[in-house]
Amino acid sequence: MRTRRAKLQDAEHVHRIIHRFTGDGTLLPRSYAELCENIRDFVVVEDDAGVIVGCGALHLYGLHLTEIRSIAVEENARGRGAGRVLVQALLEEAHWHGVRCVCLFTRIPEFFAAFGFVVASKEDLPDKMYKDCQRCPRQLACDETAMYHGELPHFAILAPQKATIADRLVYIQA
Repeated sequence: MRTRRAKLQDAEHVHRIIHRFTGDGTLLPRSYAELCENIRDFVVVEDDAGVIVGCGALHLYGLHLTEIRSIAVEENARGRGAGRVLVQALLEEAHWHGVRCVCLFTRIPEFFAAFGFVVASKEDLPDKMYKDCQRCPRQLACDETAMYHGELPHFAILAPQKATIADRLVYIQA
């Protein structure tokens, strides 16, 4: 298994992998257009035959915080180290950028604890909450664990967003 930075040509494959994990709420849905716009945030994992078997992104908020997100590994590649090399590559990328704190929200905290991540309060990561949590269909019944690696930030650069009527309709229908 090896990692590499994703290319625009990988966006369709990344979209398919992520889409497999959105139906049950494991990952937030990402449109193909959104993935094309943000493909530079992604790393892919290839098996020995060069087939993409996983992906993950590093979303930069600033020097104070970055987030590992959209981590997904194909079923047939699980247990073969794809997730491990993916997280290591994303941590190296965060280190290269000089970011002081890497965060993530997960349902498998024991996996990330092996990399030195520790549990945090969601409120300790306001930029993440202001960016995604306010739009999440599970906002009021979140079952994810917030974790961080490094030094927790003492400030945020994003502000709370006011919910639009369309956002409220999504919650009502959910």
